[in-house]
Amino acid sequence: MKTEQKKWTEKSGWVQVSSSILTDHPQVVFVFGATTILQKGDYFKEVSSFYPDAHILSCSTAGEILDVEVSDDSLVLTAVHFNKTTLKFAETDINDANESEEAGKKLADSLDKDALVHVMVFSDGLKVNGTALVKGLVGNLPSTVSVTGGLVGDGSNFKHTLVGVDKVPTEGKIALIGMYGSNLKVGYGSLGGWDIFGPERMITKSKNNVLYELDGKPALALYKEYLGDQAKGLPGTGLLFPLALRLKTDSGAEVEIVRTILAVDEKDQSMTFAGDMPEGVYARLMKANFDRLVDGASGAASMSTEPLGSSKAELAILISCIGRKLVLKERTFEELEAVREKIGPQAAMVGFYSYGEICPTAPTEKQCQLHNQTMTITLFREE
Repeated sequence: MKTEQKKWTEKSGWVQVSSSILTDHPQVVFVFGATTILQKGDYFKEVSSFYPDAHILSCSTAGEILDVEVSDDSLVLTAVHFNKTTLKFAETDINDANESEEAGKKLADSLDKDALVHVMVFSDGLKVNGTALVKGLVGNLPSTVSVTGGLVGDGSNFKHTLVGVDKVPTEGKIALIGMYGSNLKVGYGSLGGWDIFGPERMITKSKNNVLYELDGKPALALYKEYLGDQAKGLPGTGLLFPLALRLKTDSGAEVEIVRTILAVDEKDQSMTFAGDMPEGVYARLMKANFDRLVDGASGAASMSTEPLGSSKAELAILISCIGRKLVLKERTFEELEAVREKIGPQAAMVGFYSYGEICPTAPTEKQCQLHNQTMTITLFREE
């Protein structure tokens, strides 16, 4: 595997960032960037001219990650040449969250399953129910295939999220990459680092990803009691106070999944989340702890290196939640440095801040979950 990285800013244009320069044609070019820049589409012709034979996957972000730096209003590019791995790309439309499971099924069914090792998915971050999307994907993929990815972002605006394969990205798209071949080694990890506070409460009324009642009381009113003055900034301030759910996996193991608010409805006192809020499940409020967020990123990196054994990663794709960025602020580099320390200096590192992360809950599992407020890391190496 060989990589090349570039960065675009209004001031400097395209700048070569990596010391390595590709002499082989890349199969894929990842372009992560600000919504306003991607919408213009000017960059696409330039990237296509750099890599005329490559597939170009573009998506909008809530902040761009390149190595240990975070930027806004930029484009970060990573071109990847695989020596022994074959890629297949798929894309589908989504107009409403109710279409999420079917969209996942359609994408999974588009892939040839023979020799399929891993799938990465990049989804519109506002029109999708991430839980249902994951259900549609994993329910129609072999149990031996791992899935990682995320719901793309739009800064803290929550208005337009963009995804595209081989064209200027648009709203209402989900893109998928299938990776084939026994020489590809994949590691992944996902952890949060938030503190739980307040009593545990049962979800007594919900529909899919819309929460109506906790312990028989209107969910939004109860949530506002905890937030106090910060309730005035909803839904944005909700990113700082996610909910932790106690869920059971198909194997019967109990896991903690974090959910973040996407929207509130004052009329019916409900809250819409990035993933399902099942009735009968217990939920508890969480708040930020700076040091534990950085420790969570470090822990996710350690998890992701386990499947690689003594081998070193060649490429790392990081998807971290916008809520973490809002808490860490100018110190976001600290969670990236914690990741870099664990995976080593040799890997090309790129990613973005998201509206949701998709990853298995443990490095030994294949079946994934939708997460919020986590740092999710996918490592790749060819043997």
